Amino acid sequence: MDAEARIREYYDALEAGAPLGRFLADSSDVVKFGISERLVGGDAVRQGLREQTQRTADWDVDSRALRVIGRDCHAWFSDKIVLSWRDVESGTRHTFETRWSGALEARDDSKPVFVGMHVSTATPF
Repeated sequence: MDAEARIREYYDALEAGAPLGRFLADSSDVVKFGISERLVGGDAVRQGLREQTQRTADWDVDSRALRVIGRDCHAWFSDKIVLSWRDVESGTRHTFETRWSGALEARDDSKPVFVGMHVSTATPF
């Protein structure tokens, strides 16, 4: 399982404005904390990510401290990211110094999927 490659693929998809649902496990126990929300369950997480993609553009994911530890079919990670995007309605650009952590699981010989993700920030950058 190459969890680091999968995490970087997620970052690239976020920057490209590509759909992100494929990166999350399709189960009711998945949890994603974002800067301003808590989403529980695969359906809620995918819906939240779709809405985020519709409301935002021009993402920049500047990873500065990615650490990944993997064991068999599980991995966990942490990162420090300067994260920025533009709100498509107002045109306002948002930039935050964020902290990310999460867990991935490889299921059915497929690419690993996130089973938990947490993004937080202390203050705007």
